[in-house]
Amino acid sequence: MDLGAREGWGDRLFNAVNLAVLSVILVAVLYPLIFVISASISDPMLVLQGKVWLWPKALSFEAYHRVFQNGDILIGYRNTILYTLAGTFINIVLTIAGAYPLARKDFVGRNVLMALFTFTMFFSGGIIPTYLVVKSLGIVNTFWVMVLPNAVSVFNLIIMRTFFHNSIPIELQESAFMDGASNLRILWNIVLPLSKPVIAVLILYYAVGHWNSFFNALIYLSDRARYPLQLILRELLIQNQMEQMLSGDSESMVQQMMIAEGLKYAIIIVSSLPVLIMYPFLQKYFEKGMMIGAIKG
Repeated sequence: MDLGAREGWGDRLFNAVNLAVLSVILVAVLYPLIFVISASISDPMLVLQGKVWLWPKALSFEAYHRVFQNGDILIGYRNTILYTLAGTFINIVLTIAGAYPLARKDFVGRNVLMALFTFTMFFSGGIIPTYLVVKSLGIVNTFWVMVLPNAVSVFNLIIMRTFFHNSIPIELQESAFMDGASNLRILWNIVLPLSKPVIAVLILYYAVGHWNSFFNALIYLSDRARYPLQLILRELLIQNQMEQMLSGDSESMVQQMMIAEGLKYAIIIVSSLPVLIMYPFLQKYFEKGMMIGAIKG
């Protein structure tokens, strides 16, 4: 008998409630994004009057024009892209380098090392000792201060180690070792090709972390030419320093308020767009990667 035919009223009720709850959650999550996109390309006066609530009205791209005319935003964009690309590459390389030996049963002391790694998830030296270490390394106010201090996430290291341990057959690695393959070749030719889901998920985690990072820049950077995009946006949105993007003398206060309103939404979209574009390309790996290690075969 078909499983669907045996579905009782309780199962149907459960599915209906599930569908209703998930639909509400979807609307709650999706509506703010749609509203921000619509508000960024609508007439700011209509936005201020509350007439824009879903679809854009009286299309206007003046806010985007002013955003891309602002030199600080373009510099921040360039810096953030560089920090994200270089930082994510370093993160992935070091995470793989740490996770692979910790997943090998023949690696002596792996449990002790894993315990030490896990310890750092709950206890750290704090901001001041970390700053003193970074300063002693001579990387304060340099490119490297944005990519090296957080080069490895222990949480992500555990995810990758779990995948290597549970999803890569040890017999496959032993067979390659008996054929004369070195550990490095086993990792490169066997383990990594089978690890695309977890690598894709961790690339997304690390890249989003670098893209949204501003705290390290706030502490370690004093040169505005090295500021990431998020620090520039903090100045514009939180500290209300939009006067550089407004042409004060030639526009009335009402016009400036309207332009500033449009700029807020345009800046949010511009800063989020790369991550929104990147996610669909990694989405096919995301669900599989999230389930890594949940079931041990």
